[in-house]
Amino acid sequence: MAREDKYVLWFDELKREDVALVGGKSSSLGEMTSIEGIPVPYGFATTAAGYQHFMEETGLVDKIAKELKDLTDVENSEQLHRIATKIREMIVSEEMPEDLANIIRESYNNLAEKVGETEPFVAVRSSATAEDLPDASFAGQQDTYLNVKGADIVVQKVKECYASLFTDRATYYRTKQGYDHMKVALSATVQMMVFSKASGVMFSINVSTGNDKVIDIEAAWGLGEYVVQGTVTPDNYLVNKDTLTIADITVNRKKVRLVRLPGGDCIEEAIPEDEAKAKVLTDEQIIELADYCKKLEQHYGCYMDTEFALDERTNKLWMLQARPETVWSRKIKKQPKPGSEEREKMATATTTRREVVVRGLPASPGRAAGKAHIIFDPKDIDQFKEGEILVTLMTTPDWVPAMKKARAIVTNAGGMTCHAAIVSRELGIPCIVGTEARSDNEATKAIKNGQIITIDATNGIVYDGIIEDLIKEKENEESTLGKVPEVFPTTATKIYMNLGDPDLADKYSSLPADGIGLMREEFIWTTFIHEHPLHLIEDGRSDMVVDQLAEGIRKVCQALAPRQVVLRLSDFKSSEYRDLIGGSKYEPVEPSALLGWRGASRYYDPKYLPAFKLELEAVKKVRNGLGFKNLQIMIPFCRTVDEAKKVTHIMKNAGLERGNDFKIWLMAEIPSNIILADQFNQFIDGYSIGSNDLTMLVLGCDRDNDTVQNIYDERNLAVRRSIRHLIDVAHRDGKTVSICGQAPSVYPDFCEFLVRSGVDSISVNPDAVKNTKRMVAQLEQRIILDSMTGRGKAESNELDW
Repeated sequence: MAREDKYVLWFDELKREDVALVGGKSSSLGEMTSIEGIPVPYGFATTAAGYQHFMEETGLVDKIAKELKDLTDVENSEQLHRIATKIREMIVSEEMPEDLANIIRESYNNLAEKVGETEPFVAVRSSATAEDLPDASFAGQQDTYLNVKGADIVVQKVKECYASLFTDRATYYRTKQGYDHMKVALSATVQMMVFSKASGVMFSINVSTGNDKVIDIEAAWGLGEYVVQGTVTPDNYLVNKDTLTIADITVNRKKVRLVRLPGGDCIEEAIPEDEAKAKVLTDEQIIELADYCKKLEQHYGCYMDTEFALDERTNKLWMLQARPETVWSRKIKKQPKPGSEEREKMATATTTRREVVVRGLPASPGRAAGKAHIIFDPKDIDQFKEGEILVTLMTTPDWVPAMKKARAIVTNAGGMTCHAAIVSRELGIPCIVGTEARSDNEATKAIKNGQIITIDATNGIVYDGIIEDLIKEKENEESTLGKVPEVFPTTATKIYMNLGDPDLADKYSSLPADGIGLMREEFIWTTFIHEHPLHLIEDGRSDMVVDQLAEGIRKVCQALAPRQVVLRLSDFKSSEYRDLIGGSKYEPVEPSALLGWRGASRYYDPKYLPAFKLELEAVKKVRNGLGFKNLQIMIPFCRTVDEAKKVTHIMKNAGLERGNDFKIWLMAEIPSNIILADQFNQFIDGYSIGSNDLTMLVLGCDRDNDTVQNIYDERNLAVRRSIRHLIDVAHRDGKTVSICGQAPSVYPDFCEFLVRSGVDSISVNPDAVKNTKRMVAQLEQRIILDSMTGRGKAESNELDW
C-alpha cells in the first residue's frame, strides 16, 4: 500500500515534507526523530487518509457541508459557536469505522511492545494539514489529550481530535484565511507520555525583541499546557546561541501546575510557596536544551519554536515538538532593513508625567490608548467592541475573535511565549502579560472596567488616562511619495551622535550618524530606575539594576547595530545621586559636587564598588549575553593614571578586557588627561574630549556660573592647544580621538580646527548630525583641494605645544 493511502505512519517513517499526510506537528516529530542527538518520545500518527476515510464512511462530509452553509458571519460569535458545536457533536457521536479503529488499536499495542510496557500512557495531539505552516502560526487550534491509557480510549481520543478540527477558533481562522473547511484534514499524533516534572517552550530567537543571537527558554512546573495556555508566568532563561552560555535568568512565582494522575487524566494542584518561587531548571539543563534548539535551527534552516519536558522518573529532557517560528521570520522577510517603521513603533516617549496603574512583561511591543474592557470568560466576548483594550486573566485560542478586535491586550498571567504574547505579535497589537508576577497586582483588579488607559507595551506599563506624548500619530506613508531622499556624503571624519534617552534610539537610528559617540548612562537611572544603586543592593534588588541598565543599553545597541555605541559609565555628581530614592543615606554633602566624588573616583572606592560592578554586569549581559558586540564603554572624569589603572583592572577581573572587539575609551575632560596622555595611553584605546568640562578646568571658570560666562569659550587658544596636543600624542600610540561637546556644531571655525587637527570623530546632538555631516564633508574637500593646489591658507604655529 502506498504511504499516502495508509491510515497510520510511525515517526521514523515521516519527514517534514509529509505535512499533507499527517500535518505539521506529526511530520515535524518524524523529522526530529531522524536528527542525531535529539531525544524525542516515540510514537505514530494517524494520517489524512484515515481522517477522510472516517468522514466518508460516516457520511459526515455532506452533513458538515450542509451545516457550514448556515455559517454566514464568523464575526457573529453566537452563530459561530452554535454551528461549530453542532458539528463537533456530530463527529463525536459517530462510530469509528472498524478497520480504522483496529489499526489504531494495533499500533498502540505495538508501541507498548516497543517500549516494554503493557498499557503505556500516551499523549494524543491534533495535527491539522494546514497547521504550523511557515506563513501561519495559529497552532493550538485543535485539542490535545494527555495521560491517555488503553487502546479503546486512544481510539476515542483520536475521534475527539477529529472533532476539534471544528472548534470555534479553528473554524474562524480557516474562514478568515480563505481555507476550504472540507479540504483540511486532521492527523492525531499518539506519542509516549513524558511524566513531566517540568516543561516549557523554547525559541531560537528572542520572540520579544527579535534578537536572534540568543535562545529564549520558558519553563514551569508540571505539564507544559499551562505554559502554552498562559495559566502561569514561567521562568525565563536567555542563552547566548554562539557560546551556549547563560545570558539571563528570570525566576517567576508559579502558583499552580498541571499534573498527571496515576490512573489517567490530569489535575491542577497548588504549588508550595518555596517551590513556586524556585528556579525550575538547573544551569546544566538550560544549556542542554539550548544545544538541542541550536541543532534544530541548524537542521531546519530557520528560527524554531519548540516544546520540551523533563521526566520526573529519569530526570531526562525530551523534545516534544518543533516547528518554524513564524512572526520574526516573516518580519525579517518583509523588512530586511532594521530600524525603519517597525522599530519606530517601538520608540517610547519619556517626558510626560504618568500615573502607573500596573506593570507586566512587555510581550508584543507598541503603544495604544483606549477603553479597558475586562472579560473573564470567552463566552462573553460578544460584548467586546472593536478598538477596546482587552483585559483578562489569560487568553486561549478561544479568545482569538476578540483579540482581533482589540487595540491592545493586558493579562494577569503568562510569559513571553504564552498564547496572548504569540497571537498579539502575530496580529501586530501591543500586549502586556504576567502583571501578577511582575507587580504583585492583577490587571483585572488594578484596572477598572471602562477605564481609559494607555498601554506602553515596549516597557510593560499601563498608565491611567491618555498619555499624549506616548500615542503618536502614524505617519502617512503617502505623504512621502515623490520626495527626493536626502543624500549625505561620506566623510573620513566619523560623525557620531550623543544620546541620553534609550527610547529615542529607534527614532534617531535613521540619521546619517556612524554610531553613538556618547550614550549617557545617567538617563537610564533617572528615567527607569529612579533609586540609588546602593539602596537597591541593600534591599536585595541587585538583579533589577542589571536588568534595567541592560535593557536600556540593549535598546540603543539594537537600534544602531552594527554601528558602534560608546556607553559612558555613570557620571552623576553626589548631589544628583542624593536625588535618587534612598540616596541621602549614601551620599556626602559636598561644597562643590562638580569637582567632588564623581566618575572614576567612585568605581574603585569600596563604598561604591558593589554598585559599579552591577554596571559592568549590565555591559556583559548586553555584549556577551545578548550578543551586541557593537557596545564599547567610556570612563568619565578620571583624574590620575593610577585611577585608570585601577578601574581597567576591575573591568578585567569582571570579564571586560580590552581586545579586538572591545574598546575602552577615556573622557578627556581634565587637564591631567592632556598633560599625561602618553601614560594614559597604555590603559585605554581612545579618547572622547568632553569639551564642556575641559574648557571649564583649563580656564578655571565654572561653566554653570553666569558671572564668568563671558570667559568660558571652547575656542580659547589654551583649550585648542590642549586638544591638538592630545590628538598628536594619542595618534603617536595608535589611539583614536573623538569629541562629544556641543562646540563643533555651534562654531564652524572650531569644527574646522578639529578636522584640520586630525580628530577621528565628532559626536553631536541628534538635531545637529545632518548639518555637521555636510559641514565636515565640505571642510575635508577644502583640505584636499588646498593640498592639491598648494593655495591653501598657511596654518599658524600658535597651536604648537
